[in-house]
Amino acid sequence: MDIKKDIQKISFIGLGLIGGSIAKTIRRVCPQIRLSAVSGHLSTITQAYEAGVIENDTMLRLEQIADADYIFLCTPVQQNLGYLERLKDLVAPHTMITDVGSVKGDIHRAVAALGLEDHFIGGHPMAGSEKTGFAAATAYLLENAYYVITPASKTTQEQIDRFRSLVTALGAIPLVLDADSHDFATASISHLPHILAYSLVHLVQEIDGPQETMKTIAAGGFRDMTRIAASSPVMWQEICLSNKEQLLRLMDLYSEQLAGIRSVIAAENKEAMTDYFTKAKDYRDSLTVRKPGSLQPVYELYCDLIDEVGGIATIATLLASNGINMKNIGILHNREFEDGVLHIELYDQASLDKAGSLLRKYCYTIYER
Repeated sequence: MDIKKDIQKISFIGLGLIGGSIAKTIRRVCPQIRLSAVSGHLSTITQAYEAGVIENDTMLRLEQIADADYIFLCTPVQQNLGYLERLKDLVAPHTMITDVGSVKGDIHRAVAALGLEDHFIGGHPMAGSEKTGFAAATAYLLENAYYVITPASKTTQEQIDRFRSLVTALGAIPLVLDADSHDFATASISHLPHILAYSLVHLVQEIDGPQETMKTIAAGGFRDMTRIAASSPVMWQEICLSNKEQLLRLMDLYSEQLAGIRSVIAAENKEAMTDYFTKAKDYRDSLTVRKPGSLQPVYELYCDLIDEVGGIATIATLLASNGINMKNIGILHNREFEDGVLHIELYDQASLDKAGSLLRKYCYTIYER
């Protein structure tokens, strides 16, 4: 199926991180497709128009976008349900509605109740960050990311194949699941980790003293685990309510895990502790084997650096003059696991190997994780 000929117009309701990234990607790979959008803020529409992503520079009414080949619902989960009701009597016979929500059960039930099952196919791009808004959207966010497709009961195989072709054209990897299987999986690997991150932040905040010692020395482990607690509170409130049953089930299972390792530590069972940590490490290490759609690898090293004027500039110049492009660089004031004070992130393994060898050649002490 040639989507460049098959799809003429796509509309968006919401242009945040995910909606904006999908729109930017479509504009990059299929520039002939007409894109329009509705948003909660006129400033977002203006920004997207000035970026050359959408055609409209004013706020449109829903009936003005309802004849598109696809309508992407990209607002928070509960808001998407409200838009479904408003779209019911507006969509053209050929129009397919899809969403990008991380919970599928609620919207599929709403679709069935509204009689829209022949107009709907659920979607969830497994990509994102703690950043929000159109400004954070990129035309490459979906690259090699899994894009879960959840057909409705009346979605035809032709409709599935057509949407799969669009997802593939975006650079993502389509994966078809039923809504319940999707919701349990995402509760496990996305929703529960966010709850744990939020709860750990609350715990440290509550037990920290007036001098905020814990906040001051918080290092790699705490920062890595709680990074996602910077995500949108409103979005996560809605996700928790929409996937409540699955999330509560996972929280109970996690409580059992925590109680189990607590008892092992309390009993000072060294063998059981080592076995528990080893099995977890082995499973976690298996995630770093690069597969299409899996976790992106991180290429980073840590460098001891004397606190002197021009120290960072010297390293940056050394790498640049040897054709090594840095993705990120920063000073670590707190050290945990890594002994170096300068954190350097590269784009690929070859750059990492070259940078490590070069810095060692000039007598820098390098640590890799």
